[in-house]
Amino acid sequence: MSTADAPETEAPKIEGPPPHLLVVRAPYYREIVDALAAGAERVLRAAGASFENLDVAGAFELAQAIRLALRGTTHHDGFVALGCVVRGETDHYEHICREAMAGLMHVALQFGLALGTGLLTVDRLDQARARARPEGPNKGAEAARAALLQIAAARRFAAARAGG
Repeated sequence: MSTADAPETEAPKIEGPPPHLLVVRAPYYREIVDALAAGAERVLRAAGASFENLDVAGAFELAQAIRLALRGTTHHDGFVALGCVVRGETDHYEHICREAMAGLMHVALQFGLALGTGLLTVDRLDQARARARPEGPNKGAEAARAALLQIAAARRFAAARAGG
């Protein structure tokens, strides 16, 4: 499905207590990441979730920040990673995109995390703007919905394991 055809992202219903999430933002392109965060926050609020925001230096640090959060004392039911990487003149873009996404997947799988990823990897800023609209398609909103659905799945499997 293309971004232009994407329906408005709706919040899923989550059984049990309201979830608490950490939204980790890499605001190198602040305009874009603020718009992604606004979309994520809209979905999280609609789901009745609480959340905290944490800004990091760049996309490469998203997974590292999530791992650091796991060492802390605050429990997060899930995480949303938001950022934007725009292709430049060197191969730095390929390395950052590959390693940032691999890092996020690694931390999610290693620790069994509910993670929604809204890391845009684009050739031009206009492509990012098209994916971070205040109304309509917004990859931040989609990432929040993905995290909420993962939280719902984790709760379902935990209840099944507990015999409930």
